[in-house]
Amino acid sequence: MAPSFLSFVSLYGIYLRRCFATSGLTSQFIDIDDHTTIHLWAPNPDHQTPQQQKPSLLLLHGFGPSAMWQWRRQAQFFSPHFHVYVPDLVFFGDSTTKSKERSEVFQAVSMGKLMEKLQVKKYHVMGTSYGGFVAYHMAKLWPEKVEKVVIASSGVNMRKADNMELLQRANVENVEEIMLPETATQLRTLTRLAISRRFTMVPDFFWKDVINQLYSENRNEKLQLLKGITLLAGDDSCKLPPLQQVYINIHIITS
Repeated sequence: MAPSFLSFVSLYGIYLRRCFATSGLTSQFIDIDDHTTIHLWAPNPDHQTPQQQKPSLLLLHGFGPSAMWQWRRQAQFFSPHFHVYVPDLVFFGDSTTKSKERSEVFQAVSMGKLMEKLQVKKYHVMGTSYGGFVAYHMAKLWPEKVEKVVIASSGVNMRKADNMELLQRANVENVEEIMLPETATQLRTLTRLAISRRFTMVPDFFWKDVINQLYSENRNEKLQLLKGITLLAGDDSCKLPPLQQVYINIHIITS
């Protein structure tokens, strides 16, 4: 692995931290119970005043790098209008647990405990990809707390046939080859499926730096998270119950 001063990923990470800081967010660690610690970017409680009454927005990232790498633009855009909370889901970034639970329901419960610890009584939730699964369960578990819900690019009603089609498009046998790439070739496949822009001229050393910096930590635990997704465990006839909240399901296309 390249030294940090030669790593584009490390240097860009410094830029991302500055973006979050200039948006009025601070890096915080919250022990939500005896087993689980959540890292998040959130408003500095010492700097909030009664005049700063704004709605609260919880941003839940997808499977991949930590929240900081997925929500930079949204944190900058929404922070003037909302109290924005951007946590790392368990086993992503610096969030950890001693619990053996690995489902997205556990992630939802953890995020609910986090907001309770932060004394946020009502909030909107936006989740993308895997974070959309978590957002769905949060809305279902706490309809009195979760107000509006946005689920983006998330197959909450995905059928087994959809999963098989994805594997065929990627020309792989297992979904972890897409979601947890170990080689430059696998990461190229992931970007080809997720982003409309092509990166054909990007050299292997860059992709390897991305993998080493953003995909190598907690790999075994993340494999368990993939296998523990309950929304993908049902048969094709399963239909998820509707949410009580105002609910938007969108697909984001990156150009």
